[in-house]
Amino acid sequence: MSIDEKYDHKWGYSDTQFEVRPNKAVIFTGDRYELCGYEIPGLIPFVEDIFEVELDLDSPKALAEPPVLPEPKIEPKFKAAMETIFGEERLLTDDRQRLIHSHGQTTADEVYQVLYSSIERVCDLVVFVETEDEVAQLVKAATEHDVCLVPYGGGTSVSCALKLPSDETRTIVVVDMRKLSKIVEVDKENLKATVQAGITGSALEEQLAAYGVMCGHEPDSMEFSTLGGWIATNASGMKKNRYGNIEQIVESITMVTPKGEIKQLSSLPRTSLGIAPKQLSFGSEGNLGFITKAVINVHPRPAVTKFDSLVFKDWETGVEFMRQLSKAKVLPASIRLVDNIQFRSGQALKPAPDKKEELIGKAQKNFLTKVKKFDPYKMVAATIMMEGSKAEVDFQNSQIKKLASKFGAVVGGASNGKRGYMLTYAIAYIRDFLNTYEIIGETYETTVPWDKIIQVCEAVDKRAKELHAKHGLPGVPYVSPRVTQTYHTGVCIYFTHGFSCKGVENPGELFAEIERDLRQTILDNGGSLSHHHGIGKLRAEFMDQVISESSIDLVKDIKKAADPDNIFGIGNGVLAAQND
Repeated sequence: MSIDEKYDHKWGYSDTQFEVRPNKAVIFTGDRYELCGYEIPGLIPFVEDIFEVELDLDSPKALAEPPVLPEPKIEPKFKAAMETIFGEERLLTDDRQRLIHSHGQTTADEVYQVLYSSIERVCDLVVFVETEDEVAQLVKAATEHDVCLVPYGGGTSVSCALKLPSDETRTIVVVDMRKLSKIVEVDKENLKATVQAGITGSALEEQLAAYGVMCGHEPDSMEFSTLGGWIATNASGMKKNRYGNIEQIVESITMVTPKGEIKQLSSLPRTSLGIAPKQLSFGSEGNLGFITKAVINVHPRPAVTKFDSLVFKDWETGVEFMRQLSKAKVLPASIRLVDNIQFRSGQALKPAPDKKEELIGKAQKNFLTKVKKFDPYKMVAATIMMEGSKAEVDFQNSQIKKLASKFGAVVGGASNGKRGYMLTYAIAYIRDFLNTYEIIGETYETTVPWDKIIQVCEAVDKRAKELHAKHGLPGVPYVSPRVTQTYHTGVCIYFTHGFSCKGVENPGELFAEIERDLRQTILDNGGSLSHHHGIGKLRAEFMDQVISESSIDLVKDIKKAADPDNIFGIGNGVLAAQND
């Protein structure tokens, strides 16, 4: 993927966005997604109804003028060393590249600021590394000349992990890893592959397909995020039930630090090494070094992929179904439960039906509301994706349907299941589209025990409405949970939260303030600080509530041992305070 295929600052591909037509319908441009290419008449009415505001479609929010960046400050001896390694043409100091590489995708603290105001600190130099040897030389030169290095993968972080420390006075060099993107080796007999860490999820799967295998790690960001970024944030994917979270997928890791390479000399299925150095890479968030390479598990490509969907009468019923399915040990590759608001939002994103579709839709609605007595403002849906051999998929399908019938579920069918699964890739585009009409929003994820799911959801909903009223915000807030990953002892919940900020002063700052309050609400009611987005700077202030003081000291001591001069000075997690 070339840098010009992506938006500079918003999410996604530059040929893909939601646009309003004169008839108030919306179209998703391009041809990359199933949502693309048809008019969507229901989205604007749904948004106006759910937020209880009227969008001013004739006056989209004006983007800020491109900021005038300060002249880059590059330590002269370091620059000379870089020219020897990379040549002048690969040392980028133009304003566009510096700004692109100085933020991630956190709504209020980064995207909103760069689009509608400005950001505090930009990097001085951008370098695209192409070999592992270049990485080692770069780290050596930065150590010799006291330069701050920041690893950059796909730029998809939503935890402010890429937000540069505003008080960093040294030269900041952002190192783009995406040209370090080769598959070094595929071992089909042992089902593993050695892969450079700058490869994106989409490129990884495309290249592995030539060998007849796949990785299966599918985060919402897989088109843009990288293998190194997945490791650095301890990521999870939509199909983790079948293929595992990133810590289960990765067999060994190479990370270059100022003290040298951290790696296991041989990559084996499992070893007992005492304190395993590779564990330092997971969740390292750019604090320790460059993740350059990993050995990952791969799998034969599935013979069958099948989608399905279920509709339940309410959230509580859907949650209990998910719990019982988890206990039955027949989880499909992916199963996600969306609440009523997201169920209705999915309907709002459909094209205008033809006469036949309209008749079928009415019949389905009558069956749900008249026969099954489902309340249209309470019913929820589960989207299902099964992969494997025909026998595996058939067995999962039969067991899921058998259990679903005990909960009075209605089968929604494969097309709705596939549609719900694929809608995930459009969420960030919708966020940026609504930003232009002064609705600001973001997702928060957390891990919750089974017995706290309802409590956490109700507490977040209640607190969001209280804060909305406290600040006198227009309309009502959008607060909507979905269960995305399931475990033996609990689940991952994604909350989508947003509100109209029309006429609100400093909406980005206010959103960030409300988000912090809601994060505390999640913690107070038994949820985790993060399930897979990581800590970054966004959640660093809460770390003393989730790990002990001695644990925090241990992490800081590891940092001092691996990087005594703080060359990797991005300052995330418990190390954020070092840059305050």
